[in-house]
Amino acid sequence: MVTKEKKHITFAKDLPKNMFSGFVVSLIALPLGLGLALASGAPPISGIMAAIVGGVVMALLGGSHVTISGPGNGLVIVILATIMTLGGGDMYQGFLYTLAAIVCSGVLILLFGFLKMGRLADFFPASAIEGMLAAIGIGILSKQFHIMIGNNGATGSIMELLGKIPEAFVSVWQSMDSGIWIVATVGLISLAIMVFYSKLRNPYFQLIPAPMWVLLLSVGFSYVYIFLKLPFPLDASYLVQIPEDVLGNLARPDFAKLGETEFILAVFSITLITSIESLLSIKAVDKLDPANRRSNVNRDLKALGIANIISGFLGGLNVVVVIARSSVNVNNRATNRSANLFHALFLAVFILLFEGYIKKVPLAALAAILVYTGYKLATPKNLKKIAKIGTEQILIFATTLITTLFTNLITGISAGIVVTLLIHIVMNRSLHLFFGNLAKPNILMFKEADGGTFYISVKYFCSFMNFYKLKNKLDAISEDETVVVDFSMCDFVDHTVMQGLENYTDTFAKKGGSIEIVGLDKHGTKSGHPFAVRKVLPLNRIKPIEQYLTKRQRLLESTAKEFKWQYDPKRNTDTQFLSDFVFFQNREIKYTYNRLSGPEGKFNLFDLEFTEGAFIAKEVVKTTVLHYSLEDAIPVFSLDKDGLMRLLYNLAGFSDIDIADHPDFNKRYYLSGPDEKQIRDLMTDELILFFESNPYYHVESNGKSLLIQKKERLLSVQEIKALIFYGQQLCKLLRSPSFVGR
Repeated sequence: MVTKEKKHITFAKDLPKNMFSGFVVSLIALPLGLGLALASGAPPISGIMAAIVGGVVMALLGGSHVTISGPGNGLVIVILATIMTLGGGDMYQGFLYTLAAIVCSGVLILLFGFLKMGRLADFFPASAIEGMLAAIGIGILSKQFHIMIGNNGATGSIMELLGKIPEAFVSVWQSMDSGIWIVATVGLISLAIMVFYSKLRNPYFQLIPAPMWVLLLSVGFSYVYIFLKLPFPLDASYLVQIPEDVLGNLARPDFAKLGETEFILAVFSITLITSIESLLSIKAVDKLDPANRRSNVNRDLKALGIANIISGFLGGLNVVVVIARSSVNVNNRATNRSANLFHALFLAVFILLFEGYIKKVPLAALAAILVYTGYKLATPKNLKKIAKIGTEQILIFATTLITTLFTNLITGISAGIVVTLLIHIVMNRSLHLFFGNLAKPNILMFKEADGGTFYISVKYFCSFMNFYKLKNKLDAISEDETVVVDFSMCDFVDHTVMQGLENYTDTFAKKGGSIEIVGLDKHGTKSGHPFAVRKVLPLNRIKPIEQYLTKRQRLLESTAKEFKWQYDPKRNTDTQFLSDFVFFQNREIKYTYNRLSGPEGKFNLFDLEFTEGAFIAKEVVKTTVLHYSLEDAIPVFSLDKDGLMRLLYNLAGFSDIDIADHPDFNKRYYLSGPDEKQIRDLMTDELILFFESNPYYHVESNGKSLLIQKKERLLSVQEIKALIFYGQQLCKLLRSPSFVGR
C-alpha cells in the first residue's frame, strides 16, 4: 500500500514535466504526421489520427515507459505501394482498402503479443535491417524530392523517380510559372532549415524543433501576402488539404478485397515492418531511459495491435513506436507513459483549433522534412560504418537494399537473411555447424557459489538464427549482477550477436552490474571493429591468435600497464614448465596465450588450453592461471577445496594432511604433498589465516614455483585483477623472513 502511495506521489510530481515533454514532441509529430501521410499517398489527417490513437492506446495499455507512438518512416513505401496496388489507379479507393489491411494487420500484431513473439526482431541480421532502413529512406527521398521542388505529378518506381531528379531541376529552372519557383524556394529553404538547425547554437532558437520552425515559417509566408494585401501565389494543389469537419469526414476501411492475394501480401508486409520497426525502437529507447527500465515487449505488441485496429477503423495510418520522437521525449526528461498521452492530446487540440493555419502549409515544406528524414536513413555514413565492421556486411547490406528497391520489403529482407546465412556457411565451410546444431541446447548458465557470478557458456555457434537463446538467459538475470559470457566453446559468433551483446553490456553497466565476454581471443576476424564476425582459427595456424585484439585483450593490455607488467597476446607452445604440476598430470597442454608478465618475469599470468580424457571422452578446457617462480625452494604441496581434487591427488600418491589446532581449515581444504613434516612447518598460523580469510583458489607448489588458479574456465578481467592481487599477497607472505629457509 505504501508503495502504491509513493507511485501516486511520484506520478503527480512528474506530471508537469511529462506534460511539457508531450507538448514538445507534439510540435515535431504534427508536421511529421502530415508529411508521412502525404508521402504514403494518404490524406494528411490520417497521419495525425494515427499519432492520436497510438498515443492514447499505448499510454493506457503499453508495456514501455518513455516511448512515443504514431506513423513511422518505415511504412511509407509499404503504404504507398499498397494504396497504388489495391486501388488500381484510384488512390482514394486504394486508401480505403489499405485501411482494411491496417485493421487486419492490427489483429495479427495483437496475436503476436498473445503468442509472446516479442523476440521477432531478433531473427533478422543487423546489416539486413540497416539495408532495409536505407531502402526506406531512398524510397521516401525519391518521391518527396519532386514534391519539394513543385513537381507534384512525378510518378514511377523508386529508381525511375531518382533518375528524374535532374530533369525535374531543369524543368523548374525553365518554368515560366512563378508559383513553381515559389514552391521550389519554400522547399529548398525548408530543407536548409532541417540541415543547418543543429549548427545554430542559439538556446532560444533551439527551444522550437526544426520541423516546427518549417511549419511556422511556411504558415507565416502566407500571412505576409495577407498583410501586403496581395493575392496568394499558390493554389490549393500545393497546400495541405484537411476536411472542414474532421470528425465527420473520417475515411472508413473497405474489406471488399479481404481474400485476394494482393491484400494478404499487403497485410503481411505491414505487419512485418510495423513489428520490426516498433521492437527495434523499443529496444533502443530502453537504452536511453534514465531509470534503466526494461519494457514488456509482448504487452507493447498487444497494445500496438489494438491501436492499429482502432486507427484503421478511424481512417488513420498504421501505428508504430518511433525512435526519433521517443528520443526527444527522453531528452525532455519524460518519466512515464503520460507523456505519450499528452502528445496525443495536444495533437488533437492542434487539429480541432488550428485547422485553418494547417491548411496554409505548403506541401513542399513538409516534403523537405521528409527528404531530410530519408537522407538520414540512407546517409553514406551508414555504409561507411558497416564497411568498418567487415566486407561481408557490405554484401548483406547491399543485397537487402538493392532487392528492396527493385521489389518490395518482404523480398528484400528475405534476400538479406538468405545471403547472411550463405556467407556464414561459406566462411565456416560447414552446413552441419548451423543446421546440425540449431535445435541443440547450446547455452549453459549457472550461478557460481563463490562470489555469485553468473557464468554463461555458449557452444557450437551463435548467430541471428539462435541469438534469442542467449538473450533469454541474459533477460533472466537481474541487471545489477556480474555476468561472464564464455565463447571459448563456440566456433562462430556473428555481427548481430556482437552488436546485441554490446547493448546488454551498456544496460547492465547503467544498473551497477557488468557483462564481460571471454573466449573470443582465439577467434579470427578480418576487421578491428568490436562488432565484427568472429570465427575460430584452424589449429595449424601458430601465429598471433588474431589480427586484431578483442575487447577483453585490450582490457588485459590496460591491466598490464596498470600493474606495470608486459602483455603479449601471441600463442606459445612452450609449456614444459607446467608439466611437473600435479594438476597437469594426465592432461595435455596445447598452448598458452594472452600472457601478462610481471617484474623480472617471476609472475606470469596467461590463458591456456588443455585436453583431458581420450577418444570420444576427450574434452578441451580453457582456463586462466597465475604462475610464480619462487626465489627460495618450498615444499611440494597442493591446496584445494576438500573433496574437489581428492581423487586426483590420491591417484598421485598423496593423502590429506591435517594441521593441528585449525579444524576449520582442515574441514574446508584438502592439503596434500609428499613430505608432510615440511608442509606442516610451512603452514604457519599466519599463512593459514591468509587462506581462510581470502576467496578460494587452487594453489599448488612444485618446489620451485607456484601455480594459482581460480576456476577451470577463462576468467574475466575483473577476476584476473583479483587473481593477481591474491598471488602478490601470497608471494609477499612467502618471501617474508619468517618463511625464508623453511
